[in-house]
Amino acid sequence: MLIRTTAIVCAVRSHGEHGAVARLLTPADGLVPGYVRGGHARRLRPVLMAGNLVAAEYRARSDEQLAALTVELTHSRAGLFAEPLPAAAIEWVTALTATALPEGLSYPRLYEALDGVLSAIEAAPSARGWAGALVRYELLLLSELGFGLDLASCAATGSGDDLAWVSPKSGQAVSRTAGAPHADRLLPLPAFLIDGGEAGWAEVRDALRLTGFFLERDLLTAGRAGVLDARERLATRVGRLAGG
Repeated sequence: MLIRTTAIVCAVRSHGEHGAVARLLTPADGLVPGYVRGGHARRLRPVLMAGNLVAAEYRARSDEQLAALTVELTHSRAGLFAEPLPAAAIEWVTALTATALPEGLSYPRLYEALDGVLSAIEAAPSARGWAGALVRYELLLLSELGFGLDLASCAATGSGDDLAWVSPKSGQAVSRTAGAPHADRLLPLPAFLIDGGEAGWAEVRDALRLTGFFLERDLLTAGRAGVLDARERLATRVGRLAGG
């Protein structure tokens, strides 16, 4: 196996005394792990940071073998980790990618979307413009893995008008009128997910609650649930900005 590609660093864990196993999201080959010799050495630690773009080369004698991976930094986002909110966002969105995606399957739409989220965070770390992109990335990931939500029409009436809720059972939108009698059992659907545009922090908080429900139920179960700690840190910071 030989792969040369641009990639996004999503997760790194120690392997042996000095090495590391890095999981990178690539445009054509999806999530690909590789062993980086000296991955925890001082020279490579700033390179193998979540969110960074790298030029990666994978080499292995067979597809079953963990590939040897060499990386060269092409674009660093390390400076964003000095600020708690963007740091929490990058930590979560890359950890989600590394945890939820199967290895070696191509997800070009997810690669483009993840790069877009990270670029939006970098462009305005303290603004809320990137938060909507992050939630839409979560929705896309659910869809790509077969757990997409249907936000186009009401589950009860079939209409696409005045959608205000999502059924936690079916993942389909519900109109304000049809959902009113069952509001305590439905999940709020922030308008920006339907109409587009920028969202306020309160809407972002509600959107994270919506996607979080389905991520936790359908994808991040059993051994994958540990990654939800990173999401809770992000949700807590967003909640403070939203006023509760």
